[in-house]
Amino acid sequence: MNYSWNWGVLFQSTGVGDSSYLNWILIGLGWLLFIAIVAWSIAFVLGSMLGIMRTLPNKTARAIGTAYVTIFRNIPLLIQLFIWFYVVPNFLPAGLKDWWVNDLSANTSALISASIGLGLFTAARVCEQVRTGIEALPKGQINAGYAMGFSTAQLYRYIILPQSFRTILPPLSSELTNCVKNTSVASLVGVAEIISQMKTISEYTQNTIEIYTYVTIIFIVINICLIQFMSFLEKRLRIPGTIAGDK
Repeated sequence: MNYSWNWGVLFQSTGVGDSSYLNWILIGLGWLLFIAIVAWSIAFVLGSMLGIMRTLPNKTARAIGTAYVTIFRNIPLLIQLFIWFYVVPNFLPAGLKDWWVNDLSANTSALISASIGLGLFTAARVCEQVRTGIEALPKGQINAGYAMGFSTAQLYRYIILPQSFRTILPPLSSELTNCVKNTSVASLVGVAEIISQMKTISEYTQNTIEIYTYVTIIFIVINICLIQFMSFLEKRLRIPGTIAGDK
């Protein structure tokens, strides 16, 4: 294979001002982190609420949570992003639609759509983690709480949620890293995040192996840092005497 290796490709000039290809990668990394943070914030808050709803005595709340999970977990992420980017804006009120189409740049509208779509998709998965954590608690604790006069809201606030969230930290770590990795799909709706920048640089320079290697390393470093942080939280918050706790 007659391939010209160039591991310094990121420091080459793009020909646009004084910027180098490294600047493009850093810009893409910034958008990646933005999408991941917004999407995970949506997923964690909404997913927690839905997970709680799926364990409440109220049948309507359980039905809403179940319907959400059934819909959003079983539709591929890419299709959901396309729906949010191409379909949903057409049903916005006239003023909001005009702002979306005419005032926002293509990258900004794609960025918002990708963040919302990824957040709602991940929320369905977080919901199941929260539900599982709540249902894993001994029924005796819940019955004892009611017997002591706790309301349902107080029971969840003081007894159920503090324990269940500690229990589900390991699977939540996996969902967090999956959320970061799934940001790569945003490039398919026009977001200039790191995967999109990688493809552009690869086409400009023809140094495909080097660019893909650098981006792979970036994803590995980000996810290792997240895993280490979540492991730290897991050790600090574990409950002695439980399966995940120290003896």
